[in-house]
Amino acid sequence: MRIPFTKAHGCGNDFLIVEGVASDFGSPNGLARAMCDRHNGVGADGLYFLRGREVHLYNSDGSPATLSGNGTRCVAAYIVMKESVEAGAIIRIETGAGPRELTLIGRARNVCHFEMNLGPVTVKDGPEGSFDVAIGNPQCVNIVESFDFDWQARGATLEYHPHYPDRTNVEFVRGVDRHTIAIRIWERGAGWTLSSGTGAAASAVAAVHAGIADYPLTIETEGGALVVKKTTEGDILLMGPAEIVAEGVFYR
Repeated sequence: MRIPFTKAHGCGNDFLIVEGVASDFGSPNGLARAMCDRHNGVGADGLYFLRGREVHLYNSDGSPATLSGNGTRCVAAYIVMKESVEAGAIIRIETGAGPRELTLIGRARNVCHFEMNLGPVTVKDGPEGSFDVAIGNPQCVNIVESFDFDWQARGATLEYHPHYPDRTNVEFVRGVDRHTIAIRIWERGAGWTLSSGTGAAASAVAAVHAGIADYPLTIETEGGALVVKKTTEGDILLMGPAEIVAEGVFYR
């Protein structure tokens, strides 16, 4: 089987996009594992199946996921490139966590910048001193003084904490100044990753809740910077780039 794909990334958080319904490809879980494999496949943090404006996302380990902030921007960039969408347009994408709207701020060739409305976000105390943030997918946010510890091992442990029956994404947050935080990310179903849009937004919400930061916030990930704001209505807005980097055919 020949499977055409497009590869894109948002601040180093990379995704493959395949047009069609997941069931069209037999086992979508197995296909995600095969295509996302960084040695024997194309390599990515996740695989999207896209039909019209509806998406279904699978992590690199084959598990289904409801929402990715960076990934949704990547899909929006794919739509912009395919349909020649103009700046200022609003793109509505049906995700596993419900509809999300993205405004195209600008485009320079294959790089698009979006503002994505994530809606209202709730935060409460989580396990072991963390914050439990609901943003369309589970997030366990930990405020730290530095990253000078084995945070990847800690993230891998927290991913499977009993508090999260479906596992969780894990972020470690260090305050830089009142409007800047730095984060490290352990992503559910993918492990260490350079960036996470929902993780960045969750980290911003938790940092403000903890009193170490104020909106608007720049979130410094290992793959680049994202910006998070809060509207007067209480919605969380995520701003960042998405870049289309390759097209190809995967043989299965």
